Amino acid sequence: MNTDSIKKTLKESLSEERYNHTLGTADCALKLAKKYGLDEKKAYLAGLLHDCAKCKSNDELLKIIKQELKNIDEGELQNYKTLHAPVGEYFARTMYNTDDSEILNAIRYHTIGRVNMSLFEKIIFLADKIEENTRDKKYSEEIWQILDKNKGETGLDMALFRCFSETIKSLVNRELKICKTTIDVYNELLDKVKNI
Repeated sequence: MNTDSIKKTLKESLSEERYNHTLGTADCALKLAKKYGLDEKKAYLAGLLHDCAKCKSNDELLKIIKQELKNIDEGELQNYKTLHAPVGEYFARTMYNTDDSEILNAIRYHTIGRVNMSLFEKIIFLADKIEENTRDKKYSEEIWQILDKNKGETGLDMALFRCFSETIKSLVNRELKICKTTIDVYNELLDKVKNI
């Protein structure tokens, strides 16, 4: 599918706010890909597809996970806010005919992350958090300042650490469960930023 077809399908399946977020994420992913010398078209596509399953109900998402996705960690199923990521990867593969493993992994891990994330996964994760259409502008500016002050992957790791710190605080404040993987990524990033 070309990007116009994908946008048309997404516009029909997502809420208006989610669709605006999707377009913002795609634009931000492209910008980050350009900054870090990655494939801009691929990043834009990953940004477009990252939330393709977001507007499905929790029951629908769980049904798809149980029927189609066998290797989902039980801890990931504890928080309903992360269910759309593995299903989104499945939809990208089956409905949107994407077979690029970098795109699929970036969609799969854009919510909880994973230890040893690739550069491509990192930029899609960040694009989702700092896009300009629906995210808090002050927070986005803070992350961009981190990226601009610190070169290469060091800046990305520092920005990701900031994002994971905020995510964990938010989950604690809302009394939501935290997936062990998210804690592992936080700890990995903490070790990296402490050594800078």
